[in-house]
Amino acid sequence: MRFSRAGAEPTDRPCVLGIDEAGRGSVIGPLVVGAFCAPERSVSSLRDRGVRDSKQLSPSRRDVVYRGLQTVGEMRSIHLPPRTIDRWVARGRLNELELSAFAELIRLVEPDVAIVDACDPNAERFGRRLTGMTGGTVRIVSCHRADETEPVVSAASIVAKVRRDRALGNLRRRLGDEVGSGYPSDPTTREFVERVVRAGGPAPRWLRATWAPVQRVKRARSARTLDEFLR
Repeated sequence: MRFSRAGAEPTDRPCVLGIDEAGRGSVIGPLVVGAFCAPERSVSSLRDRGVRDSKQLSPSRRDVVYRGLQTVGEMRSIHLPPRTIDRWVARGRLNELELSAFAELIRLVEPDVAIVDACDPNAERFGRRLTGMTGGTVRIVSCHRADETEPVVSAASIVAKVRRDRALGNLRRRLGDEVGSGYPSDPTTREFVERVVRAGGPAPRWLRATWAPVQRVKRARSARTLDEFLR
């Protein structure tokens, strides 16, 4: 896991931490778990600062709001690279990986309250497990769609999305615009991944090799290779 931090240190108590992720469904690049912590008295002003669920903001607007957040509270993130994701997915434990990243951020920030967008279908169970992993000293509120309903989690979603987009931008500069959005629903990304996988060889470090679209291309390539061998 790679830890990064930017922004001001909130000194007023109580402090509220929001956590959300970006890039969970992507086939290319990292999954980024973002966190934003601010004094409770500042949380109510986040909507006035333009804070919304990151998916509701254009890239340019997200960048503007992101820069403004640096003057309000503390921003942190953990980047989970594809090979780490693949190891956990191979054991059917992607939710466990996210849970551990959420817990690490809570331990690092030590807020009074943490509000999290649960990745488990059972939000209460996710909250209980997170409480157990963090020692029970932080009050944890776990719910679904918190990025839409809780301003501090919306702020965290912006942190996660902006940093995920920057990571993907670095990949585009290396690999070209054919990378697309990184999501398998994007035809540009699908075509790029198919070309890379069909070329054979080890999976690149930026590719999530356990993802279904990658596995489908691998199976099709293996079938063609076997068919050519048997001719």
